[in-house]
Amino acid sequence: MAMTSSGIILTTVEEVLSWGRRNSLWPVSVGLACCAIEMMHTAASRFDTDRLGIIFRGSPRQSDVLIVAGTVVNKVAPMLRLIYEQMPDPKWVISMGGCASAGGPFPTYPTLQGVDRIIPVDVYIPGCPPTPQALLWGILELQKKIKAKKEGKELIEIPIKVPQESKPISK
Repeated sequence: MAMTSSGIILTTVEEVLSWGRRNSLWPVSVGLACCAIEMMHTAASRFDTDRLGIIFRGSPRQSDVLIVAGTVVNKVAPMLRLIYEQMPDPKWVISMGGCASAGGPFPTYPTLQGVDRIIPVDVYIPGCPPTPQALLWGILELQKKIKAKKEGKELIEIPIKVPQESKPISK
């Protein structure tokens, strides 16, 4: 965007749409465990996500961000995939917490070892459970990612190493 000396803003339609998309994210929340409590806390009056244009919606058809908060078990995975498919394009996914990102402390057969095995994830938020500040950080990172994509840039992603197997401690 450029401003002339007379105060007129010159821009393109694509730039206005990108600005609107990244500053009015409407997430649908899939709260599956303790991370959901922190997500609700983020939307409450103390952190007030409404002031940032983030308004939680009850329907995936009205949302553009899916926040997966908590442990995803194999029985829930098809329903989560369906929710993702019902969202209109463009859509983004935030994986909130260690359980949603990598299975958490549950390396067992019914637990999905990361939501990225069934849907693409744009932002991973670490923590068990992540604080409301961490969720706000994740949303701001998503906004940066949306802006960078509009500008044709790619953000450098730092991979997080997750242990593949845990060995029992022997005495």
